Amino acid sequence: MAASRSSIGVGPRLRRRQVELGELVRAPACGAARFGERCSTGARSVLGGPPAAPPERAAPVRPMQKITLVDRLHYRFDLTMAKGAPALIAWLFALSTAMVVVFAAVVVLLGLAPAAEDGAPVSFPSALWITLMRALDAGTVAGDTGSRGYLAAMFAVTLGGIFMVSILIGIITSGIEARVGELRKGRSLVCEEGHTVILGWSPQIFSMIQELAIANESRPRAAIAVLAEKDKVEMEDEIRARVGSTGKTRVVCRTGNPSDPADIAIVNPDAARSIIILSPEEGNPDSRVIKSILALTNKAGRKQGRYPIVTQIRDQRNLDAARLVARDEAALIPTEDVLTRITVQTCRSEGLSAVYSELLDFKGHEIYTREEPALAGRSFGEALFAYDDCAVIGLRLRGGEVRLNPPMDARIERGDAVILIAEDDSAIGAPLKRAPSVDERAIRDGKPAAPRPERTLLLGWNRRAVAFIRELDHYVAEGSSVTVVADAPDAAQQLEAERGELEHLTVTFEPGDTTDRRTLDRVVGAFDHVVTLSYSDALDPQEADARTLVTLLHLRDIEAKRGQSFSIVSEMLDVRNRELAEVAQADDFIVSDKLISLMLAQISENRDLAAVFQDLFDPEGSELYLKPAGDYVRLGRPVSFATIVEAARRRGEVAVGVRLAAQADDAAQAYGVKVNPRKRAKLTLARGDRIIVLAEQ
Repeated sequence: MAASRSSIGVGPRLRRRQVELGELVRAPACGAARFGERCSTGARSVLGGPPAAPPERAAPVRPMQKITLVDRLHYRFDLTMAKGAPALIAWLFALSTAMVVVFAAVVVLLGLAPAAEDGAPVSFPSALWITLMRALDAGTVAGDTGSRGYLAAMFAVTLGGIFMVSILIGIITSGIEARVGELRKGRSLVCEEGHTVILGWSPQIFSMIQELAIANESRPRAAIAVLAEKDKVEMEDEIRARVGSTGKTRVVCRTGNPSDPADIAIVNPDAARSIIILSPEEGNPDSRVIKSILALTNKAGRKQGRYPIVTQIRDQRNLDAARLVARDEAALIPTEDVLTRITVQTCRSEGLSAVYSELLDFKGHEIYTREEPALAGRSFGEALFAYDDCAVIGLRLRGGEVRLNPPMDARIERGDAVILIAEDDSAIGAPLKRAPSVDERAIRDGKPAAPRPERTLLLGWNRRAVAFIRELDHYVAEGSSVTVVADAPDAAQQLEAERGELEHLTVTFEPGDTTDRRTLDRVVGAFDHVVTLSYSDALDPQEADARTLVTLLHLRDIEAKRGQSFSIVSEMLDVRNRELAEVAQADDFIVSDKLISLMLAQISENRDLAAVFQDLFDPEGSELYLKPAGDYVRLGRPVSFATIVEAARRRGEVAVGVRLAAQADDAAQAYGVKVNPRKRAKLTLARGDRIIVLAEQ
């Protein structure tokens, strides 16, 4: 009985547990996730076993959405609208046409329009015209007469027309604004041919554009396309402010990466007459230049033939790598090497920087090559007198070799071209049939003075200082010396490492501030040449030029108070500071960026000049010198320039001009430099005047 009572007593509780368990088991079937969790743990607890770990919660399954016809129409409409203003105008045209056709049909079918003058009902084409005019011109409805239905229909058409025209005006305005915005981004294709492409941006670009604009004065449709990682509007504003008017030459700016083939394609390099790659100021400039060359020469679908590329390499160590990449497609200017040689040559020949400026810019006389069959068979010495208004300075042989100031008896073969200085390529006329006369009595046959040791003072320091000393060693006589004064921590170590490589020079270093007057009073002595280098490696261009100006002012004051006389060659970074520096009366200024930009512009117009400049700045060949006029002709008497050319020819030299000492301080007179005078022009030379000659020594 006890067992029976116990079974009876437990029975209701067990049934309640079974009911609860049944609810838990049925819960997942209802779709309630939280009840499903309860089922998986609570059921096993009720059964007496350990609770099971809860399973990962499954994402709710949503029924697939049914896409209706309205949804598809909305989707197609959105795709059409995303195409921009043309699609909007097309939709607007369709709606306007539908509105006009519907209202015209209503007017005709219901007979709402007033009858014509002959009583005939209005035709459907006439109703179309009437409805169209009300839709386009809201004022037309004011003159309508007729039934109320007709007036109501025309009024409705007019309201619809106002709405449609307003939308049309808004679409057109938005489209124009979007197009202007795209144009301001500078990403549209340059549709020019025979233009000059400039890739990159640097301070050199302003003088380069100025020179190219002068060179393009004779071209009817000249253009320059600039591609740089800079805002198009900013580039245009800077060019307008720094360059001014470019005459007939259009300057087109585009924004893009000069090392990206896709961006380069924007300026249409395949149709360009020349391509100039500028070296950037920041980062590793040579690597950027090499990447731009690769982007041009190795892009997919490149043009047949060579690209006319002109560029610069700053570090001499990168020149071989650049040549491997460029092969025969790019003319490479080793910037540091060229500037170093110009500085060395200029410090030894006072006024030479003005001669280089005259030859490198397009305002005065430039260097050209010309193949002249009439000169075939003549000697180079005879060719010196072939032109009255051109100065022959060398030959470009048929195989492409350039020889400046070759032997006077060298014969000109058919296919050879003469290298000459002329005011313009159009000014090169036919050779003279008869050479101009020479005044034999005016020629002096004195021998040139033997080289003597030279003393040079180098003030300041930058990465070209050691190269300057190494290059100067190639020019000076045995026993020459150079004294370096600079505020540079590692200058002494660099010079010490260079001493063993010098053959003719001895080097002395003294640390000091080159803007300090006491330092300059102590170090300035009996020097033949003084060179001030810019602290371009450590200071920004304006601060570096400011220090150079202070040094120049002190040097001129020391010279005046001591009664000394020495030539000063000064390196400037910004061409605008040269005008400020003229108050210091330095004999020569080397404006590095301007000289290189002039050279790039010249080579871009004539690729043959790359070899000419390489020979001109090579110490192994002939260079430009300014030598005393009294060594060539008698002073104080009128002589023709042909007589001066003959006097130089007898020394194995080529005379290309004169420098008048009386005009040496006059910027308006090109500091006295007269390049390429006419052979028949009479000159009266005085003491201090110089003959500009191309010679080996």
